[in-house]
Amino acid sequence: MRLATYNVEWFNTLFDNDGALIDDGSWSSRWDVTKAQQTAALGAVFTAMNADAVMIIEAPDTSPKRSTVKALTHFADRFGLRTSAALTGFTNDTQQEIALLYDPDVVVAAHDPRGDPQAPRFDSSFAMDLDVDAAPDAIRWSKPPLEVALRTPQGSLRLIGVHAKSKAPHGARNDAEAIRISIENRRKQLAQCIWLRKRIDQHLAAGEDLIVLGDFNDGPGLDEYEKLFGRSGIEIVLGEGTGPRMFDPHARMVLGRRIGAMPVTARFRRKDQPYLQALLDYIMVSPGLLDKSPKWQIWHPFDHPACYENAPLREALLQASDHFPVVLDISL
Repeated sequence: MRLATYNVEWFNTLFDNDGALIDDGSWSSRWDVTKAQQTAALGAVFTAMNADAVMIIEAPDTSPKRSTVKALTHFADRFGLRTSAALTGFTNDTQQEIALLYDPDVVVAAHDPRGDPQAPRFDSSFAMDLDVDAAPDAIRWSKPPLEVALRTPQGSLRLIGVHAKSKAPHGARNDAEAIRISIENRRKQLAQCIWLRKRIDQHLAAGEDLIVLGDFNDGPGLDEYEKLFGRSGIEIVLGEGTGPRMFDPHARMVLGRRIGAMPVTARFRRKDQPYLQALLDYIMVSPGLLDKSPKWQIWHPFDHPACYENAPLREALLQASDHFPVVLDISL
């Protein structure tokens, strides 16, 4: 079985309110890429992936006038994708949903949120003292994780699709404000990861197979503020201490490493500066899945030989998004 996670930059702007692809020469929200170019590029990438299920981060919007499911099924139909069914969970007001696009002939998927006092449902709040003032703060997800009960011909497993808090100091007017916002955002991102880890612990304690996948906006050694807090959100989600741990080989590769080659999943354009690259997207599997021959790939067009050698696919990956798919092949 092939599973993937893919953050598609401003997928929402490619569709009208009826969920139809706009697909014309007008500019997309990608730099110097038209809607028609981005649409064609995404069709090429999804076709080449040929996944049984894709966790889409920044999926098209659900609102009173728009439907994520309608947009994604129109997209799948346009390109003849076998992933012709779409699933969303708790929606948000950011125009960037989390959705699962899947092959209904291979798997059955259902939104199946859980919650208890230790780990509330992801559409509610989680109390945690963020600023060490002995007063709990109410933590919320701007994009609540998508919890999926997935049934395959070989058995059942759980998926949790994640788009964690960005730590970027958006809106900062000076250096001091940028520092304050960065620290505040990191506190929130770490709190979200602690909340998520509590949910993971519940699934692991119940003996359930689990895959956590998506964009965490974080990674070991990603920024200088990690030293202030002593750890990254990824380390929290993977697991600490002597308890059971989730596993992602790319996260393992960079843990404790500050120099040398690093895997990356995102490539951001900066005006008049070199591209900024980062490892932000992960597919973490529970211990019981490690004996199922899992194989991970990052479809980075310059790091993945098959993607680089296929010129049309290489160009499609560069035009489709500022993130690249992470793909997991596993013998369930």
